[in-house]
Amino acid sequence: MQESAVEPQSKVSAKDFKGPRPSWCPGCGDYGVLSALTRALSELGYTPNEVVIVSGIGCSGNLPHFSSTYGFHVTHGRALPVATGIALANPNLKIIVVGGDGDGFGIGVGHFVHAARRNLNISYVVMDNQIYGLTLGQASPTSQMHHITLTTPEGVDEQRINPIALALGAGASFVSRGFSGQAAHLVDLIVKSIKHKGFALVDTISPCVTFNRLNTYDWYNERIYNLDEEEGYNHKDINSAFKRGLEWGTKIPIGVFYQNESQPPLEDLDRVLKRGKIPVDEPLTFKENNVDAESIYDEFR
Repeated sequence: MQESAVEPQSKVSAKDFKGPRPSWCPGCGDYGVLSALTRALSELGYTPNEVVIVSGIGCSGNLPHFSSTYGFHVTHGRALPVATGIALANPNLKIIVVGGDGDGFGIGVGHFVHAARRNLNISYVVMDNQIYGLTLGQASPTSQMHHITLTTPEGVDEQRINPIALALGAGASFVSRGFSGQAAHLVDLIVKSIKHKGFALVDTISPCVTFNRLNTYDWYNERIYNLDEEEGYNHKDINSAFKRGLEWGTKIPIGVFYQNESQPPLEDLDRVLKRGKIPVDEPLTFKENNVDAESIYDEFR
């Protein structure tokens, strides 16, 4: 199997990865995520044609439209299975999946669990605003209990999904949380997630300034602390990761919760890729029997 390029191929800047001007609401946390992602890709020396950004539905789903890389905007909750197909067809591409909390932890939560346990070699950057922003402010899977929203006028009755604990329990080999209000740290997290060989979650707190008036920038700034700056924290200890991952309220940790570098990614275990075969480079011919695949397809047209 060929390695994906991570060494600088040419001098690139963050501007090389930017596309049309974003159309998010002024102050939306997603601007910070887009900026951090483009900076991270340029720091790693990628060029736009080496990267694919896959997204689902939601405000965050528009991110590929605002970048110059390859992009794939899929249906609600289906970004991870599409990314799986791309990764196995062409592992020489660097694949970034982006989405929101509703896309990833609501309709797409089953795909999230299986992508994590398979340890697919992708980075999954979730823009978690704890609300359905695109559809004008309904409660999402990560909305806090008692949060009053468009669909919960008397407050949310259900417990919120904990993305960190869910990822750890599903077997993700890199689990982290960032904050769009801390740009330099978010860039560092995304760089680490891209360098990691395996499934890497960057659950990013990305405040919705229009429809979520509870979980604001000020609300987070009063509560956030950085695990990466905490002396003695062991990022390889999954028990410590679970303990910190369950913290939510007066204290909210960001940073790398857990990293397991000994777990091989799915691409290293795939029998076709292990033989050095890259599916997109293979001709559509069954060589053993000298059968042209196109002739078979013609029978069904």
